[in-house]
Amino acid sequence: MTEFTGVRQPAFDAMAGKHAEAARRLEELARALHGELRSAGLDTSPAVRLRELAGRVTTQAEDLRRRQKLVHELQRQQVTFGRSTPAGSFLEAPDGLDAAQGLLDGTLAGRAAGKAADGDAKALAELEKYTSRTGDAEFVKAFLGTLGAQGVTRLPGSLAAHLREARSHGDSDRVALLSAAGGRALRLLSTALANGTDPRSPAYRGDAFLKDLAHQGRAQHRAGDTTYSGYQAQALIWRAHDGKTPYSEEFMEVVGRDVIAYEHEQRKDAWAATKDPLGRVFKADQIPIMDLAGSLGLGTLLRPGTHAGAPGTQGRSSLVDDLFHAARSSREASHALLAHTPAGWKESVLDYLLTTRWGASRYLDDYAPFNDLLVTATAGQDATSKRLAAELTKILADEVRGAFGRSADGNLEIKNRDRFDRYTPLSYPLARAISANIDELSRLLLNHATFGKAAAEDMSYALALATSHDAGFESLMRAQTEHMRAALDTVPPVGLDASNAARLGFTKADVKRFDMDGDGRVSKDDVMTFLEDRTSVEARPFSHIVEIRRQVLIAQGLDDKKADESLKNMVGNALGLLPMPGARQVGELATGAFGELISTGYDKLAGAAYDEIARQTAQRISHGRYLDTSSRMLADNRLAVDRLAEQMLATAMLNKGMLDDLSLDQQPFAQGTPPTLKPFVEMTPQEYSKFLEWTRRAGGSNALFNEFRKTFRTTSDVNDYLGLEVPSSSEGGR
Repeated sequence: MTEFTGVRQPAFDAMAGKHAEAARRLEELARALHGELRSAGLDTSPAVRLRELAGRVTTQAEDLRRRQKLVHELQRQQVTFGRSTPAGSFLEAPDGLDAAQGLLDGTLAGRAAGKAADGDAKALAELEKYTSRTGDAEFVKAFLGTLGAQGVTRLPGSLAAHLREARSHGDSDRVALLSAAGGRALRLLSTALANGTDPRSPAYRGDAFLKDLAHQGRAQHRAGDTTYSGYQAQALIWRAHDGKTPYSEEFMEVVGRDVIAYEHEQRKDAWAATKDPLGRVFKADQIPIMDLAGSLGLGTLLRPGTHAGAPGTQGRSSLVDDLFHAARSSREASHALLAHTPAGWKESVLDYLLTTRWGASRYLDDYAPFNDLLVTATAGQDATSKRLAAELTKILADEVRGAFGRSADGNLEIKNRDRFDRYTPLSYPLARAISANIDELSRLLLNHATFGKAAAEDMSYALALATSHDAGFESLMRAQTEHMRAALDTVPPVGLDASNAARLGFTKADVKRFDMDGDGRVSKDDVMTFLEDRTSVEARPFSHIVEIRRQVLIAQGLDDKKADESLKNMVGNALGLLPMPGARQVGELATGAFGELISTGYDKLAGAAYDEIARQTAQRISHGRYLDTSSRMLADNRLAVDRLAEQMLATAMLNKGMLDDLSLDQQPFAQGTPPTLKPFVEMTPQEYSKFLEWTRRAGGSNALFNEFRKTFRTTSDVNDYLGLEVPSSSEGGR
């Protein structure tokens, strides 16, 4: 809270003047004293101390003059109010200069916004000089305090009404001016509003301000001959948000949830009519409440920055879509909006948006705000993100289940194309939600567990939708790749025993568990046993994802498609050669082999979600050239996964010390005396290929690879869960 001091202006002016005069006289005295002492050959330090005192008084005088100037300006602009006492008239002024400047500028900006709402073009232009002040808490509090919730609502409403008027009169210059300046004003207002409605911000305007925003949102407003609801106008502010200052969960709890309820109340009957027999006959649309720009036909004219479009663009937004746009920049805000069941409702907000309201989202054919919101809300590793991801998986699985069936040849078939197409816009955020929880896929397949209410069959239908999106399939494959690398990293190294267990991050109990022959030391045979076990387990989710992707392509008539480019790139960049972040490289040959590919920054990813590790690993591994050129010859996705598995298994054997006692003499991928592995980034594609061949032949990775391939080619799980009759590849099927 800003502290204020009461000052009597005449006395304050006199004090400032006397300070300046005192500073001048002290400086003159210091110069004179210094000259006298120097002439007499005496110590001049008293003069130096006097000059230092003069400097401090000068600084104080300058501070007082700045305060004096601000006090005069505050009084001139009637920003603060005086009060009379028996001791005289006092003027209240903030103690801090920055606070005083923020109070002054915020008040002036608020007044300019009010004038701009009245159509004052100069005032609208004046607002632009305050665009950099939205990070100043005192400015924001004064700005929003001057406007109030009604003024915040009135400004975008007035801008939209004036813009429509200018366009209807063919005034292209005014349209351009209002569009550009109005968009910037909305950006300023959006950033200020995000700050001012966050209880964790010093700019917070209080709970009452949030409630006033909701009250004004439901109220009817008028600008000229245009009548609109407050939320239609406020929505333009939300759409202008750039994400730099996220809207708070409290904003979404008070305003955001009320927006969802408001549209539901206003549209419930009309939407119900679209689903009755007559509505279905005439294919009535489920129309959402448009924001004010959309209802006035302004397109993207009031969208600043990257959201702006050319004059006349027909892009439209609903007020709920604009809310999604604002909520997507904060996980807390997205959770507050989606992980909630309103009083009297039988479904959560997420369920409502995916089912009851989904037709309204399809009406505008702009899925980006909702999809981005879903990714923000479901891709985290916290409990709420996981719960929402599970709910998303189950709901969409139930919705698309009826779209699929079995064709005459036993493969997947799309029986209801309209139903499939209805939900394909959500395939990517669904894929991201599953990718962030890829470990749940293994639990469902191997342990017959559930992910929320979703069982393995539900996950299979969800994957049919998720893998239909190319980027979604890539996300799933990268996440499962990281999952397999993490699983392989749990295998003990060769030579683990009680004496080195603690140093290598294991316990004596681990040594006993891993020591299969009971000689007190983990041998190569022991390590191979556990590598085979992990390899077989990780092959099953890979098989599930890739086979479902193949079946979806067949169902869409795309079964002649070759390997996805994303997988080719993963193989070509040798994605599998890196160990997991934070993994301990205990094999002697592993030392230096990874070179610059691993750094402290990479280790910091330890513990992150598999999809996030996958994203950053992809950036780190891409070094401008293919290391594994076999990717260019890949005929389908299964061969690509085979190669990825081979890369990961070779890396695991290297890390666990399985290759340490093998001879590197005359090997093209070795260097130095005694020979060691070249850093992978220095190997040519031919040398890397030779390294993989050497690992298979001399290191024994061939047995591991065959174990992976056998399980990976078995597709009976997909048959069972999707009701298909496709022979497994290992049994002669394609």
